[in-house]
Amino acid sequence: MDKLSEIMAHKRREIAPLLRPVFPDELAELNRALPRPPSFLSALRRPDGQLAVIAEIKRRSPSAGAIREDASAVQQALRYQVAGASALSILTDEKYFGGTLADLEAVTARFALQGPPCLRKDFMVHPIQVLQARQAGASAILIIVRALQDEEIECLQHAATAAGLDALYEIHSEEELKRAVQHKAKIIGVNNRDLAIFQNDLGLSERLIPRFPKNVVAVSESGISTAADAARVRAAGAHAILVGEALMRAADPAALIREFRQP
Repeated sequence: MDKLSEIMAHKRREIAPLLRPVFPDELAELNRALPRPPSFLSALRRPDGQLAVIAEIKRRSPSAGAIREDASAVQQALRYQVAGASALSILTDEKYFGGTLADLEAVTARFALQGPPCLRKDFMVHPIQVLQARQAGASAILIIVRALQDEEIECLQHAATAAGLDALYEIHSEEELKRAVQHKAKIIGVNNRDLAIFQNDLGLSERLIPRFPKNVVAVSESGISTAADAARVRAAGAHAILVGEALMRAADPAALIREFRQP
């Protein structure tokens, strides 16, 4: 079993006690009842033409091990906000990444809709997780194409739409790109890290992003730690980058974000 399959199997077991039918009408009612979070999609469409930076809060990972185990999600989010991050990615998986849903709730409560929009970064398999994301103040969810059947993707997308959330479709191959396009994805991210073996290759963004439909927001994820890395994926057509480890380790995230945005 590769690592992604292991993680997905664990996630399905983890959420099994929470499962119940979640219908679009319930999500739409929830969306009407709660304050509307800032748009994740709009935050990635920078009018100045610079790369949007999605700054990730990640305490550890299977590939890197411990990064900053004691990091406060709220304090790190505030550092990213001051640094000018376009959006935040908040890991809410505890077993493999050291995050919790409470991290997302705390960050969005601290920002009170005035900060950058937040992606719930987790291994989504059921609409109950979409409901949780909306309740916690997220603006978007992650859909990992490789990990899901088309019926599951469609179910998650319908749930996200009903809840007023954007969806970042994560891909790692041309076949997965085709599937994301078939589902009318508006935001597609190339994960430069193979989640089966956890090796990085920025060449994936260079090969796949030029194949994206012109109306899709292109994101390059993982393996980006320098201005040169950011320049490579920008040249390939990326509108945004998602960076976790490098920003978590940076003494000055603002300086690194400025380097990423340099033309």
